[in-house]
Amino acid sequence: MTTPVDSTRRRLLLAAGISLIPFGLLSCGGGGGGGSSGGGGTSSSSSSATPAVLRPSTMTLGLPIVVDQFGYLPAQAKVAVIRDPQGEAVGTLTDGTQIISFDAADSFMPGTVYEVVNAATDAVVFTASPVAWNSGATDKSSGDKVWHFDFSSVTAVGEYYIRDAQKNVKSYTFRIASDVYAAVLKAAVRYFYYQRAGQEKTVAHAGAGWADAASHVGPGQDRNARLYSDKTNAATERDVSGGWYDAGDFNKYTSWTAGYVTALLFAYAEKPSIWGDDYNIPESGNGIPDIIDEAKWGLDWLRRMQQADGSVLSIVGLSHASPPSAATGPSYYGPPSTSATLNTAGAFARGAKVLAGFASFASYAADLQTRAEKAWGWAVANPNVIFNNNDPANGSQGLGAGQQETDDRGRLLARLIAAVYLYDATGKTTYRDFVEANYGQANLIRFRNYVSPYDGGTQDALLHYATLPGVPSATANDIRTNYLNGVNGEWVRGKITTKADPYQAFIPDYVWGSNSIKCNFGLLFTALNVYNLGTTHSATDNLNAASAYIHYMHGVNPLGLCYLTNMSSLGAENSATQIFHSWFVDGSAKWDSVGTSTYGPPPGFVPGGPNQTQWDWDSRCPSVSNFCGSKRPSPPYAQPAQKSYKDFNDGWPLNSWPITEVSNGYQVAYIRLLSKFI
Repeated sequence: MTTPVDSTRRRLLLAAGISLIPFGLLSCGGGGGGGSSGGGGTSSSSSSATPAVLRPSTMTLGLPIVVDQFGYLPAQAKVAVIRDPQGEAVGTLTDGTQIISFDAADSFMPGTVYEVVNAATDAVVFTASPVAWNSGATDKSSGDKVWHFDFSSVTAVGEYYIRDAQKNVKSYTFRIASDVYAAVLKAAVRYFYYQRAGQEKTVAHAGAGWADAASHVGPGQDRNARLYSDKTNAATERDVSGGWYDAGDFNKYTSWTAGYVTALLFAYAEKPSIWGDDYNIPESGNGIPDIIDEAKWGLDWLRRMQQADGSVLSIVGLSHASPPSAATGPSYYGPPSTSATLNTAGAFARGAKVLAGFASFASYAADLQTRAEKAWGWAVANPNVIFNNNDPANGSQGLGAGQQETDDRGRLLARLIAAVYLYDATGKTTYRDFVEANYGQANLIRFRNYVSPYDGGTQDALLHYATLPGVPSATANDIRTNYLNGVNGEWVRGKITTKADPYQAFIPDYVWGSNSIKCNFGLLFTALNVYNLGTTHSATDNLNAASAYIHYMHGVNPLGLCYLTNMSSLGAENSATQIFHSWFVDGSAKWDSVGTSTYGPPPGFVPGGPNQTQWDWDSRCPSVSNFCGSKRPSPPYAQPAQKSYKDFNDGWPLNSWPITEVSNGYQVAYIRLLSKFI
């Protein structure tokens, strides 16, 4: 059994499109061991929490000069970071362990002359001196002293590296070009193809290393799954095939899938001209942008989850194996719920509006609109139908991993979001009236000038609503003003202008899914351009602020690590090699790790990221397993927040999933942000 994640934290993360999947490696005996929140936080629930003799990391460190390993757009701000890890403690854990950078022995004092060097000709094209961050102070979030080397004036297309002229130390090589992120975006979108359930992964599309037969299509699996509470009753069988594996687990969660679909549709609608039909997925070449094809894959599954009365089933629990086609266990589904139905209504309505723009999808879009209204009608008539999966109270243990249900407020916000998209799709005033009566319940409005990377779904809906015909101007202005003031306030843009983070990508905390929080923070700035908000800061200012979050993901971070898997072929010289995933599992000769396994995971998967307070050995160690240890590996244990990461994929009881598990929510946040720079 898994230990439930704190409900408040879960709600915050799910609002950001972040999936919480604290489950054990199923090949090691099922969902053994929940994620403990003890490792490095304000308390420790681990029975093995003795002062640690920390074992060294085997992670490949980035270089002292960290850059975006793919590169930069010609007109983009370009700042290399020079890092000097410090040996001083930047905090103390409750067990007395001091927080000290594991890489302090790699201390580096930069010279006074830095150069941008053309990698093809060895010509020096720019020279300047690095500037100390915060007058040479040590940053507590990273444990580093930092210098900035601004080379924004270098705009010529080419391949370059940064060199410390006196120390003869250089950065990884990178490109400056208008298409520098194009192939990276394709790899990131292709992630969803690998996550498809019931889809054959052919050599032509997946590559020889990741080819696999369709999963979960055998007897008793997705095409004839049964209700979890009536497993012997053939009358409960229904086709719930398709959809995506949610994260490192293969389960399929309706509410979360609806959020992923909506985010993919926004990514397309916000910049439709950039999306190609050549991403090498089965639908490529059909005349439809592949991101729309992928969103439709998710919509197709949601359609199968809807019942004749409009209600929508909440979850499908799948069996696990590596590769996925080897999973032979039965599939079971959970009953409909109000939250699943409302979230699906919103996704159907958004899909109806966007897909109506394609002539070949006219009838499909009309069907989505009908389904959206039917779902709304059921949810209004049944406002409090709740289903908690993986819960002994209703006998659903083992059905899924993360808890997909929400609370009363979560259902209200889901209804608000659905009403926005239904009003957009249908023009019916009943939906507008609901928004007008309830939009003040959104944090953006009720807390005044409040924006957050955790509230992206609601903020997206309200900003979109403010653009629609028939919306009262007072409402539209209220939404726009609160959003603009929030972004330009102390806790968002203020953290950028004051350089609160020496790596230029501030977030307040490094918790579960921190990489997606980074991306969602960047999206706070790009929304100003999407909706043409404000004149104090230019569109270029907004993009430069957002671009720092992309650069962080691509290597401008204290580990010098590109937080995408297996990207060496696309230019990243130090990218993630391992993720927690039931396919690319620890110990697999083929897929465990890039460089040591035959293949490792495919390119472009986004791991969760540094997590300072929600990782540890299983809380019941050492009694539950002979594999329990008294030593916590460092990193991630006892590290500054930005270094609370390890490139590993150990299963229960070491529990790597709060750090390196992937999630469709993490992925779509990164895709959406990166697309603004194509």
